[in-house]
Amino acid sequence: MTHAQRFRDVYEECYPRVLAYATSLVGRQVGEDITSETFTVAWRRVRDIPQPALPWLLGVARNLVRELRRRDSRQYALAAEEAQRIGSGARGDVGDVAADVTDREAALQALASLSDADRELLTLIAWHGLSPKQAARVLGCTIATLTVRLHRARRRLEKALEVVSPAETASVASAQAPPARVPPTQAPPARVPPAQASPAHAPATQVPPARAPHRSTDRKGALT
Repeated sequence: MTHAQRFRDVYEECYPRVLAYATSLVGRQVGEDITSETFTVAWRRVRDIPQPALPWLLGVARNLVRELRRRDSRQYALAAEEAQRIGSGARGDVGDVAADVTDREAALQALASLSDADRELLTLIAWHGLSPKQAARVLGCTIATLTVRLHRARRRLEKALEVVSPAETASVASAQAPPARVPPTQAPPARVPPAQASPAHAPATQVPPARAPHRSTDRKGALT
């Protein structure tokens, strides 16, 4: 494989993840510049790119961000502020289940409340999928040091989540809850006056049948 082919493979595989990492540090606009410079360095040092290449590339990007911070602290501060705004302002899809939205909102807010060092370490492990050994290489520290830092960062994140989650849950629940149904007012039944019998419908008077007048007879049955 030629150097050009090696660089092309690394670029196609790692560019989106390097851009995501740089954006999490300095926002989208400056992150694109950092990513471009990172791959410029990679092209010049293509023989030095190890396998896997991602930790090495992220280390280069991190060094470039540190150089920016030393060179232009104001630009770095503005870029870091944009990155934090992007991280804390991300939203889930409209179709997410309410519980998933709540979890995402709480995690983003809790993460944004941490220090830059804690946030960078946690995102390297959780979002960029690096192993502790690879993350230690990016951050320029030993695995033992990273393990201690990672444990402490996770504890601080848990405490931040405990503060954020109840309020966030209540907010999402109130937004998702349907309006209470008010039962329709039922009018009292109309009072119907008692029916008055009309003469035409009055019950017929029972008249006893007329009795024929009694007549006596003589012994022979003749009428008297």
